[in-house]
Amino acid sequence: MTSRFEWLTIDSVDPRRLADFWCDVLGYVVYADKNGAAVEIGPDPEEPDEQRLAALRGGPAVPSMVFVRAPEAKTIAKNRLHFEICPIDSDQQTELKRLLALGASTADVGQGDGRSWVVLADPEGNEFCLARSLAPGEFEL
Repeated sequence: MTSRFEWLTIDSVDPRRLADFWCDVLGYVVYADKNGAAVEIGPDPEEPDEQRLAALRGGPAVPSMVFVRAPEAKTIAKNRLHFEICPIDSDQQTELKRLLALGASTADVGQGDGRSWVVLADPEGNEFCLARSLAPGEFEL
C-alpha cells in the first residue's frame, strides 16, 4: 500500500491573493474558493474529475495547492519547506524578471554569492527558489 501526495496546504493572511500569484507563476487555475478562507489551485484539468481521481490513484501526480486563512503573517525565519521551480520555456533571467513583475521579491536566506539558483519570496514572504531552466537549448540531459 502507498499514499499519494495530493496537495500542499499553505497558511496565508490573504489566501486569494497568494493563490492568484501562484496561478500566474505556475499556469495553474483555481479549483475552489471558499469565500476567501481557503483557495485550492492546480493544473488546468483537461479531464473530468473521475479521470483525475483514477490518474491520482494510478501513480504520481502533480499536487494541487491550498491556501488557507491564518490570523498571523509569516514569522521572520527561513522556511523549512520551500518550492524549487524551473522555467520550461525561457531562460532563468527572463523568468526572474517575470516573477519579480508578478510580485515576487529577492530574498537572502544566507545562500551566499555564486549560486546557480535565485532565492525569491512570494507576496507573503514564503521563500522559493528559481532553479535552472528546462527550456530546450538551456538544459540538456
